[in-house]
Amino acid sequence: MYDEIKNKELHSLVEEKKFRLLRDELGDMNEFDVAEFMGELDAQGSLIVFRMLPKEAASSVFAFLEPQNQEHIIKSITDKELSYIIEDLYVDDMVDMLEELPANVVKKVINNANPSTRTLINQFLKYPANSAGTVMTAEYIGLRKTMTVAEAFDYIRKHGIDKETIYTCYVMDAKRVLEGVLTIKEMLINPDTTLLVDIMDTRVVKAFTTTDREELVDIFNKYSLIALPIVDHENRLVGIVTVDDVVDVMEEEATEDFEKMAAMLPSEKPYLKTGVFELAKNRIVWLLVLMISGMITGNVLAKYERAFAALPLLVTFVPMLTGTGGNAGSQSSTMIIRGMVIGEIEPSDALRVFWKEGMVSILVGIVLGAANFIRLIIMYPGEYMISLTVVLSLFATIIMAKIIGGILPLIAKKLNFDPAIMAAPLITTIVDAFSLIIYFQIAIRLLDGIKPA
Repeated sequence: MYDEIKNKELHSLVEEKKFRLLRDELGDMNEFDVAEFMGELDAQGSLIVFRMLPKEAASSVFAFLEPQNQEHIIKSITDKELSYIIEDLYVDDMVDMLEELPANVVKKVINNANPSTRTLINQFLKYPANSAGTVMTAEYIGLRKTMTVAEAFDYIRKHGIDKETIYTCYVMDAKRVLEGVLTIKEMLINPDTTLLVDIMDTRVVKAFTTTDREELVDIFNKYSLIALPIVDHENRLVGIVTVDDVVDVMEEEATEDFEKMAAMLPSEKPYLKTGVFELAKNRIVWLLVLMISGMITGNVLAKYERAFAALPLLVTFVPMLTGTGGNAGSQSSTMIIRGMVIGEIEPSDALRVFWKEGMVSILVGIVLGAANFIRLIIMYPGEYMISLTVVLSLFATIIMAKIIGGILPLIAKKLNFDPAIMAAPLITTIVDAFSLIIYFQIAIRLLDGIKPA
């Protein structure tokens, strides 16, 4: 990232129309930094800067631009300029862009692509949403097993310039059926006359075009890959996913999970570029659900109204019990959801999770209960039964909250729901109601003068 001083200098050059100096400065900058700088300019300034970029840099910068900037540039440049950008972009970057643009702009892009590129784009756009097919690229090195190492290197020199990666190469037959994989390193350490069939690894880790992109993250983490071949259901190689694409998927999926865990509908737009009404819409739905479900807590309180009347002191401990229960449940749900995201925990581990969360909750409950008992007998001398009631309620609430927080995400996954929805807000609402029932049921049995409703 270029520093603040450099940023101010660039803005000054644009304002003062010192375009020759600006061109020199842009030539020394990283493509991502140029795109970020263009994003800070108005539409006209952004277009001026883009036209000043060398052809070989323009496509790279274009791929990093925000969709609204890409749309403006596509509408403003000539068909010849657009055609050059289209042919120079990687197909996966092109598909990502088209998914964000209006239909009329997409049509202009498709019309200015050559027939082979147009076919590739249309093929990619037909893959299911969030599948491996939508994030893969068709720019890979495909070799034949009958090639020698020398022939393979000649092929890579001739065709590798526009490929996403040349470090990992894939061996296919005449029908593009994937047969093996090998790296540049493996070819370098073998004689030029060695046949690829003798050094390729036939145990290929791969995914299908319909594989969910979240599964790609698990595969990359498990096997420490830098590229993953994507095949169709006839085992024909159609593309690869590289580690930089997976990093983007990880960021998008993490953002989506955070939003769901905060009780919001996911949004693909950055916060500062999302309208107020859209932000409100994304939040209102879950807030309504939680508000309505929160009424259960009110019904529980109403049911034990006589307990309040007989012993008003009981009310003062309600916030502590519900708050501690909600926090305990949130801790468990967060840990389990995280474990499921990284592939450490599966729904089949439910019994192990139940046992572990149960043991953890007993230890936590003993410590918190003891600390609360000491506090209560100091604050309320002689009220030993009330103190015991609160401590037992707290102990039972923590056990209940941690088990619910640990198990509910697993149940959600088993039912093909996103486990992230079983996060803090929903867990807290469920635990609040149960903790009040536990509290008043214990109070009814231990304290004199309190009768059930």
